[in-house]
Amino acid sequence: MFNIFLTRSVPVEGVKLLKHDQRLKLEIYEHDKPIPRRELLRRVKGKNIIISILTDKIDKEVFDAAGASLKMIANYAVGFDNIDLPEAKKRGIVVTNAAHTQVSESVAEHTIALMFALAHRIVESDHYTRSGKYHGWEPQLLLGSDVMGKTLGLVGTGNIGMMVARRLWDGFGLKILYTDVKRNTVAEKTFGAKYRTLQALLKESDFVSLHVPLLPATHHLISDAQFKLMKPTAFLINTARGPIVDSEALVRALKTKRIAGVALDVYEEEPGFAKRAQDATYLQHAWNAILTPHTASAPIETRQAMSRVCAQNILAFISGKRPPNQVD
Repeated sequence: MFNIFLTRSVPVEGVKLLKHDQRLKLEIYEHDKPIPRRELLRRVKGKNIIISILTDKIDKEVFDAAGASLKMIANYAVGFDNIDLPEAKKRGIVVTNAAHTQVSESVAEHTIALMFALAHRIVESDHYTRSGKYHGWEPQLLLGSDVMGKTLGLVGTGNIGMMVARRLWDGFGLKILYTDVKRNTVAEKTFGAKYRTLQALLKESDFVSLHVPLLPATHHLISDAQFKLMKPTAFLINTARGPIVDSEALVRALKTKRIAGVALDVYEEEPGFAKRAQDATYLQHAWNAILTPHTASAPIETRQAMSRVCAQNILAFISGKRPPNQVD
């Protein structure tokens, strides 16, 4: 019998798969909110498998609390920067994530939606209309900018970045620039993407979209020096990981009109918006900042797919097979 602890309720498809397997005993945290640290440490004791979510810090303390019985962490997220991978590897604990094509599709859609919302000032226009300020058509009311024919700069060309590029190149004729750790010949051949250094990409792009994992090398990848390179008419979109962008530098760039706007689905401080309270307050009230609550992967089809992937990883593991989403 494998004892599993799920740190928060997730969509049911994967849960059903686990509950129907007689080899498993599943325990789920009862409250639909982040599990308190002390409670997490208590509940993992003696468990063989932990299904964690991205807000759970899974580190040496958790491994010690679980004890030698812990054999697997199945992360209900594509990213896994919440897990101490070197420590897990040292202890022989298998780690998996919930990467799925459906996740990439949803995040790509969300990224594109944010781009259009920024360019056409959708959120600001909605508030303007609802607040009773709209009294008739005006030739210079809430002027925005087109997306068609502009230059998109992709920082990272993994699955999500490629999906964003393909749709915008094919549907709206955007010129695609990219930067990555190595050349992406598929992007270059398929939609004429041009490789640039990060500095050159920032100088040339009308939209800069971030699609890199959070690593030491990408922490604060976008800060004061990078904002100074961007066009004052350019927009930044981050649906990757919050700390890739220096939130203090971002607020400075917005306040000084160094860039035209930003759309964020992830934040340096979650559930807040920025490291400093005054910066968080500024972002909340800035009309050239669109903020969504880490919901790029929130379509129900996607969250169900992630749930299934978690279950499939676990079922493979307890059957003595390599989980399809094992993180090495």
